[in-house]
Amino acid sequence: GSLWAAYYNCTTPSDWTPLPKTEALKAQAEQMARSGQIDPVANLGTARVWLFAGGHDRTVAQPVVEAALRFYESFNRSVHVRPYAFVRDQRAGHAMITADAGSACDASAPPYLNDCDYDAAGALLTHLLGPLRSPAAKPGGRLVSFDQKALAGGDAYAASLADSGFVYVPASCATERCEVHVAFHGCRQNADQVGERFAREAGYNRWADTNRLIVLYPQTIARYFWTYNPRGCWDWWGYTGPQYATKAGPQVRAVMAMVERLGAARD
Repeated sequence: GSLWAAYYNCTTPSDWTPLPKTEALKAQAEQMARSGQIDPVANLGTARVWLFAGGHDRTVAQPVVEAALRFYESFNRSVHVRPYAFVRDQRAGHAMITADAGSACDASAPPYLNDCDYDAAGALLTHLLGPLRSPAAKPGGRLVSFDQKALAGGDAYAASLADSGFVYVPASCATERCEVHVAFHGCRQNADQVGERFAREAGYNRWADTNRLIVLYPQTIARYFWTYNPRGCWDWWGYTGPQYATKAGPQVRAVMAMVERLGAARD
């Protein structure tokens, strides 16, 4: 619930604004699991996690990403299974990194898509899902706009969500069952600010076409009054309320409703 802690301690920590202790965050997660606010934390020990820290990223410092890795590792009790990948050898700025789309690799500016000759979407999907078929030369499915309002309890604005989101549907997924990957855009990267560029150029869709994968691109909006979210970020510090990181969080519930709607559409 602290914008100060979010901006300093959790993005650019220093001696004056240190990172939260891994042990304290682990204890809080365990307490939330015991109370049923989140799923069992034992799942975090074997969950596949892909982490990236750009060498020119001055928005989120590399020690923050290293701390995130330590958090996940704190739940892993196996000396044989290490389901975490950490990429830190790219000279990237703060952005979604692509093989051939966007700004210069070391940029940290709209649309926050950087051409680093590195296919981050393919790397992370392969780590999360296992070996994949090679991507299509270019996307051949449909990017569809859908109504987010009904899936956000009728009031998307209250949760800093846009009225509409996007979903990419490969041609094969119009008639066959497919898996779903949820791709969250970054701050200042929603449709209001970059249009459809993240949904079209982040790199997921070519992989989706050849691997029976639907990609959901939910969308936020910027808020300035009552709810303060001027950069259109997803809620990672509690601007929608103290339950933001639990099953009761309004954005969590809305995105889960989107996933369930996709499942219902296929059934």
